[in-house]
Amino acid sequence: MPQQKPQSAQQLFYEPISGHAFNADLTQIVVSNSTPHTHVMKRGADGKYTEAYVLEQHLERVTSVDWAPNSNRIVTCAGDRNAYVWNFEPESGTWIPCLVLLRINRAATTVRWSPAEDRFAVGSGARLLSVCYFDPENNWWVSKHIKKPIRSTILSVDWHPSNHLIAVGSCDFKCRVFSAALKEMSDKPQTSLWMPKLSKFGTLLAEFDSNSGWVHGVKFSPSGNLLAWVAHDSSVNLVNSNNLEKVHTLLTSNLPYMCLLWLSEASFVTAGHNMAPDLYHASENGVTFGAKLDVKKEKAASGNMSAMARFQKLDVQGKAETEGTTLETTHANCITEIRAMESANNKVTKFSTSGKDGKIVIWDTESICSAIAGLKI
Repeated sequence: MPQQKPQSAQQLFYEPISGHAFNADLTQIVVSNSTPHTHVMKRGADGKYTEAYVLEQHLERVTSVDWAPNSNRIVTCAGDRNAYVWNFEPESGTWIPCLVLLRINRAATTVRWSPAEDRFAVGSGARLLSVCYFDPENNWWVSKHIKKPIRSTILSVDWHPSNHLIAVGSCDFKCRVFSAALKEMSDKPQTSLWMPKLSKFGTLLAEFDSNSGWVHGVKFSPSGNLLAWVAHDSSVNLVNSNNLEKVHTLLTSNLPYMCLLWLSEASFVTAGHNMAPDLYHASENGVTFGAKLDVKKEKAASGNMSAMARFQKLDVQGKAETEGTTLETTHANCITEIRAMESANNKVTKFSTSGKDGKIVIWDTESICSAIAGLKI
């Protein structure tokens, strides 16, 4: 049986991919390629994705997408200050859009379904967070706003596993945790380390300073006890709900990260302008670097190069070797999103990345561990 490759890539578009998400059984993927159109693609027998549907409703480029796996609903948001929830109708074989009343005057930047899939959050440049829920009387989605103390564009959001808390990363160098319990949904939130006493919708529960960098990505751990975020100052940050006063910050020498994903309760993977995913370990002592997960391609031996070819390279490039002219990473540009695909024993075994090179890359953690000696996730 041939050994599975650590990663497999497919060039979906030549435009930058602003977001992607999978359905429940991974047979379909929704992708926004920085145009007003959103593409739903189906996986073929060869494992490659081909276009099946085009969702056309937005007037400006789609900035973020998400797919609720259990209810099979897609949500999209765009620079036209709108969001739509798409429901699939088997009879007609089409995706039907449902209007969302966001009530914002700036572009929507990011969107995420809650774990229970009964609401979703939309971040925007209007310095507010829209938490949206369905209104059956009017057959549309309505929103409630969280405004204070957000002072700049929201770049990332993530829901707590409890469905009643949400983390927000924004351009004012802050990472915040709010209560998102809706009385309209008859929510009955439980007290926790994040919310010691029951708090109404929009209550600021925690606020963390991110030195001097926009917060590009924020993510709760699987248990919800840990919160990690990455910022434009090339930092990786971690806080434990047991001690909200202590923020563990690791300033890296890499280019800034844009997104992150927890692989287990003790490790997470980040990616961004370095064009490759990096592994970090979380513990009580803080956050430590694990390894670069993009296994470099082996270079062909240059000993077989003929004298004529060597002189031609010297003439054209000024040197005989091809060092520095080829990328050693699978992605050819900034990675903008990471998604979990498969998990086993409370660990993510397969995840995907997309970026500004128009590629979708699927990573197999077991194959990566076998390719990198001593690596544990």
